[in-house]
Amino acid sequence: MAKASSKAKARTRARAPAERVKPAARAGAAGRARTPAPKPRPTAPRAAAATIKVRKLVPADLDTVVAIDAPIMGRSRRDYHERRLRAARQQPGLHVQFAADGPGGLAGYVLARKLHGQFGRAAPAFRLEMIAVGPDAQGRGVGTALMRALEAEARKQGIREIRTSAAWKRHDMLRFLEHAGFELGRNVIVDCSVHAGRLTGSGREEVTLPEPRSWSHEIDYGAQKENDYEALERDHADVRTLAADDLADLVRVDRRVTGQDRAAYVKQLVDEALNDSAVRVSLTARVDGIVAGFVAARADFGDFGRTEPVAVLDTIAVDPDYAHHGVGHALLSQLFVNLQALRVERVETVVSRDNFALLGFLYGVGFEQSERLGFVKPLA
Repeated sequence: MAKASSKAKARTRARAPAERVKPAARAGAAGRARTPAPKPRPTAPRAAAATIKVRKLVPADLDTVVAIDAPIMGRSRRDYHERRLRAARQQPGLHVQFAADGPGGLAGYVLARKLHGQFGRAAPAFRLEMIAVGPDAQGRGVGTALMRALEAEARKQGIREIRTSAAWKRHDMLRFLEHAGFELGRNVIVDCSVHAGRLTGSGREEVTLPEPRSWSHEIDYGAQKENDYEALERDHADVRTLAADDLADLVRVDRRVTGQDRAAYVKQLVDEALNDSAVRVSLTARVDGIVAGFVAARADFGDFGRTEPVAVLDTIAVDPDYAHHGVGHALLSQLFVNLQALRVERVETVVSRDNFALLGFLYGVGFEQSERLGFVKPLA
C-alpha cells in the first residue's frame, strides 16, 4: 500500500504543472495574458528616416537634382535649377536650400526664399519654392526631414511662417502640405494672360470702364480715354527699365505708398534687377522726368512645380501725387510687352483677400482668380 501510494503521489506531482499551464495558455489565446506584449518593430518609413542626413545643397548636386526632378515634372529643367543654385551663391542671405542624403545618396531637396516686402507684406517669411523627393525614396520620411530643416532655419532667423502655393488639382502636393501642417492662407492668387497689343486678354473695354474711387495710394484708378493701345497706356508715362540710379526714387515712392521705410527691401529689388536680369523684369515710370511709380516682377521658370514660364508681380506702386494719371496702367502695359518678348504667357500675383482696392484694380485690367491656392504654415 505504501509503495502504491508513493507512485500515486508521484503521478499527481507530475500532472500538476501541466494542469497549471493549460489555463494560462487559454488565457493568452483569449487576450488576457498578464505577460507584457512585445514592442512593435519600427515601420519602414521610420526606420529609413533614421538614415536620412540633411545638409546644405551645393552646386555639385546639380546633376542629381535634375535627375530627381525630371521624372516628377515630365521633362528636364536644368536651366531652372542652375539659376536657383546660382542665386543662392550670389545672395546667400535670401535663399535657403537643403539636400537630404539617404543610403543611396541624394534622395530629395528643398528650395526656399526669404520674403521681406513682396506682395505688400510687412513681416518676413519663408516662401517654399520647390520640394522634391526621388521616386525610389518617397514614403520614407525624406520630405518630412527637409521640412523640419527648413522650419529650424526659419526659427533661427526669427521667421514665424512659411508660405507656398499649389494648383488645386495637384492632389499629391495638397496631401503633402496638409501632412506638413500647412493651412489655407488668407491671400488670393490672381493671374492674367499676356497678350500682344493690349493690356488685358478681354479687349480694350476692360481698360476704359469707369472705375471706383481709390482706397489706396498704391494703385491708379483714373479712367482712360478711348484711344489706340499705344496712346491709351504707355504714352501716359515714360516707362524704362529699372536702373541703379533709381534706388533713392524707389525708396521715396515706396515710403509714400506704404508709410514705412523699406529701404532694405527696395535695395534688394534693385540688386536682383541688375544682377539677375534674365529673370527679374522691373520698370520705372517717369512723368515730367520724375519717377512716379515702379513695378517689380520676375520671370518664374519652375517654382511651385510649374512647368511653364510665369511672371510673378511682386510690387506695383504709384506716388500719390500721380494717382489717376494712368501711371499704373502704363507700367503694366510695358511689363506685358517685355514679358511677351521673353515668351512668358501669364503673370500672377498675391493679394490680401481684404485689399479690395488693389483687387479691384487688378480685376479691372484683366486679372482673374487663379487655379492656384495659397498656403501658410505658422511656426511657434
